[in-house]
Amino acid sequence: MKRHILVIVLILVLGLVVGASALPGFAQPAKKDAATPAAPAGGSIALRGGKLLTITHGVIENGVLVMQNGKITAVGGPSTAVPRDAKVIDVTGMTVYPGLIDSETHLGLTEISADQSTNDLLEASDEIMPHMHVYDAFHAETALVPVARINGITNAIVAPAIGDTLPGQDSFIQLAGRSSEEMLLVRDIALPLNFTGRQRRNESFQGSKFPSTRMGMAAQLRQAFLDAQDYERKMAAYEKKKSSSDEKDKNAMPPKRDLKLEALLPYLRGQRPVVLAAEEANDLLTALSLANEFHLKIVLNHLAHAGSLVDKIAATGLPVIVGPIYEQPKEFERYDAVFKLPAELAKRGVKIAFASYDAHYVRNLPYAAGYATAFGLPHDEAMKAITLNPAEIWGVADKLGSLDAGKQANVVVANGDPLDVRTDVKHVFIGGEEIPLVNKQTQLRDQYW
Repeated sequence: MKRHILVIVLILVLGLVVGASALPGFAQPAKKDAATPAAPAGGSIALRGGKLLTITHGVIENGVLVMQNGKITAVGGPSTAVPRDAKVIDVTGMTVYPGLIDSETHLGLTEISADQSTNDLLEASDEIMPHMHVYDAFHAETALVPVARINGITNAIVAPAIGDTLPGQDSFIQLAGRSSEEMLLVRDIALPLNFTGRQRRNESFQGSKFPSTRMGMAAQLRQAFLDAQDYERKMAAYEKKKSSSDEKDKNAMPPKRDLKLEALLPYLRGQRPVVLAAEEANDLLTALSLANEFHLKIVLNHLAHAGSLVDKIAATGLPVIVGPIYEQPKEFERYDAVFKLPAELAKRGVKIAFASYDAHYVRNLPYAAGYATAFGLPHDEAMKAITLNPAEIWGVADKLGSLDAGKQANVVVANGDPLDVRTDVKHVFIGGEEIPLVNKQTQLRDQYW
C-alpha cells in the first residue's frame, strides 16, 4: 500500500514540474530573437481606418495608407484604392504617423555606462579629432536600438559625446537592419563643433596640453581651420604641378597626407553641415563669430540657456536642435526659460528639431516634444520637430519625415497622441516591413511574468 502511494505521489510531482515548466514563472528555453526583421516579402500592406498625421498635408480621418516594396504608394481618405492582394490591417481608432527622427543620440556607441569596454563615446587623446568616424565604432547589435524602436523612433543621428571640440563625424542610421552596413544610411553626415565649456580640460595628456579657457578653445579651432585651408592649397598646387608639361614639376613630391586636415575640408567648403553646440549666450556668440569667419554651414545645437539671444538666433535663419528640455534654469533665468525656448524659436520662424542626446533614453524623444507643447509650442510644430524638420535639416526629406506617396515606408501606428506618455505604439514599419515590438525588457517580462 505504501509503495502504491509513493508511486502516485511521484507521478503527481512529475506532472506538476512538467506542467509548471510552461508557466510564465519558470525559465523557458531561449527563443530566436524576434526583433530581427524577416526578409521583405515585397507584397502590399494597407492600413485602413486610422487617423493619418501626414505632417505635410494635414490630418486625414478614417484614412488609408498603402505600402509596397518599401515605399508608401498611396495616402488618402476611405475611398483610396487598396490593391486586391494587399494585407489589410484595421487601425480604426488609432493614429498613424511617420517614423520619428532623433537628431542626436549615442546609439551603438555605448551599451553599459559603467563598463568602459562597451563605450566608444569619446576619444580622450586629443580635442581635435575630425578624422574619426562614428561608423567605425557603430555596434549594430546593440540592445538599445529595439528599446528606442518600440516607441516609434525609426531613424537617428549618432554622434560622439560632447567632451571634445571636434570629436569626430556623425552618422545617420535607420533603426532596423541585419548589419551596420544596412543601418548606416549616411556615414559622414555632419561634424559636431562643441563650444559649451565642457571641453575645457586643465590637464595634460601624453605631453599635449588641452585648452582650459574659451580663448584657448577658439584659438585651437581657428588654427585647425587655417591649417586645413593651407593643406588644401598645397594639395591643389601639387595637383597642378602633376598636370604640368614640365618634367621637374611632374616629379614633385606630394605633401604628406594629413587625415585630420583632410577631414575638415568638406566642412570648410560648405559641402556638409557643422553642428555647433553652445549652451549659454556668450558661448554662442564666440562660436558663431568663429563659424562666420570660416563660412561654415551651421546647424545650431543645445542653446538651452541662450534664450536671451532668441531674436538674434532667429535672424541668422539657422536651424536649431533644441534640448535637453528638462534642464533646470540658471540663476539668471526665469523658471520656464528652458521649457519655453522651443516655442519662442518656432514663433519666430526658426526650424527646430528635438534630440534625446542619449542612448538609453532615445525612447523618450516624443515626450520632449510633448513637454514643449505645455509651454506654448503648437502640437503640429512639435510633430514636425521630430519628423519633417529633422529630415530637412539632414537632407533626407525626399525619403523620410512625412506620410507622402513615394517616400520610404517608415510608419508608426499608436493608440493615441504620439506626444502623450500614455500612448502605446502598436505597429512599427521600417522600409515597409513590420518590425516585431520586442526588446530585452519585453523578453524578460514574458519570461518571468
